[in-house]
Amino acid sequence: MRIGIDLGGTKIEVIALHHNGEILFRKRIPTPRGAYEATLLAIKSLVDEAEQETGQTGTVGVGIPGTISPFSLRVKNANSVWLNDQPLDKDLSQILNREVRIANDANCMTVSEATDGAGAGSAVVLALILGTGCGSGIVINGKPHNGGNGIGGEWGHNPLPWMDEEEQQIAQMSPCYCGRSGCIEQFVSGTGLCDDYTRRSGKHLKGHEIVALAEQGDEFAEQTLQAYERRLAKALSAYVNVLDPDVIVFAGGVCNIDRLYYNVPKLMPNYIFGKEFHTPIRKALHGDSSGVRGAAWLWPL
Repeated sequence: MRIGIDLGGTKIEVIALHHNGEILFRKRIPTPRGAYEATLLAIKSLVDEAEQETGQTGTVGVGIPGTISPFSLRVKNANSVWLNDQPLDKDLSQILNREVRIANDANCMTVSEATDGAGAGSAVVLALILGTGCGSGIVINGKPHNGGNGIGGEWGHNPLPWMDEEEQQIAQMSPCYCGRSGCIEQFVSGTGLCDDYTRRSGKHLKGHEIVALAEQGDEFAEQTLQAYERRLAKALSAYVNVLDPDVIVFAGGVCNIDRLYYNVPKLMPNYIFGKEFHTPIRKALHGDSSGVRGAAWLWPL
C-alpha cells in the first residue's frame, strides 16, 4: 500500500492506494496554519488513521507547496511559510518511523498524471498547474525532475516571452509578488485571467463566468480569452523550445476551459522554433486528486 499526503495551505489530504491505483482510504482535514509542530502531528494522525482503517502499513510520500533544498536539506520557496527552513522530511521520517519522500506539489501532480493519468505511457511529461498561481512539473521516465537546485519546473516566475505593448504596460503597472515584473504567473494563472477581464471591463468575475459571457458574445470576455490563449501559447512555446516533452497536461481550475485544447495548439507554431508543433495537450485525468495521488506514487512499484 502507498500513502500520499497533500500538504496545502488550507487543507491536508491523505490517500491510501492499492498497488493497482485503487483508492483504499481518503480524508481531508484543515491545515494547522502557522504551526509547524501541529502540522507534523496532523500528518501523523492521518497516516495512523489510514493504516488503522485499511489494516495495512504503507510507504509515505508528501507533496508540499515548496521544495527541499538539496544543500540546506530544509524546505524553501513554500507559500505556507511556517514550513520554510524546516527539515520536514527528517522530522516526518522520525515521527512516522520510516523513510518519507517529499516532492513539490506540482511535481506530485505530474507524477500522478504520468503514472496512470493523461500522460501515462509517455517518457517525458510536462504538466502545468493553471490555478490561483501557476507552476509546472516535469516527469522523466516516471521520476520527477527536481534539478540540482531543487527548482525544476519553476516556470511561473520566468518572464513572459515576446511581450507586446499591452503586456509590457501590464508588467510595468503591476509588479509580481515575487518582486519582479512581467512574470508568466501574472498572465496565465487563473488570477491573471480574471485580472485581465477586470482591466478591460471594470468588473470582477470568476473564470467560469468569463467563459460563459464569451459564449454569449460578450466582447470583453472574448478579448480576455483570446489574449489569455495567446499568452499561454507564448509562455508554453518557450518551455517546449527547451524541453520538447512527449505530452503536455493542463491542471488547475483553468484546465476546465475546453476551448484551450483547440485554440492553444493552433497558436503554438507562431512561437515554436521550426514552426512545427504536434505535441498532444490533454486535460488532467485525475483533476484535484492528482497531487495527493502523485505523492503516493513517489514510491514506484
